[in-house]
Amino acid sequence: MKKLDKAIIWPIYFDVARTRKDGRRVAKSLAVQMPKIDELKLAVDRLGLKNEVRLEAHFPKRPWIKSGMLLVEKKEAKEKIIVKIAKQLIRIKNVQANNMPKKS
Repeated sequence: MKKLDKAIIWPIYFDVARTRKDGRRVAKSLAVQMPKIDELKLAVDRLGLKNEVRLEAHFPKRPWIKSGMLLVEKKEAKEKIIVKIAKQLIRIKNVQANNMPKKS
């Protein structure tokens, strides 16, 4: 992928615990708790977008944490891609929550 053909997607964009100032890019209603890079990858794969994972990357505002990032094929505006990924993440997190064993 050429540089112009991809969007950089960070897990912090979807973290409900973060403020917009900290880096969250979606509304709280579209955010999830502690999104992981593998969940982002799964969401992007489900959308059928080509992507690359960079595990050693760290978000510029939090250089002490290597959260990883995704380079995603950019077929439309980055904000639209982010919203679509957020909706997929919600589905993934809901499935994970439903598959968790219940505590007695």
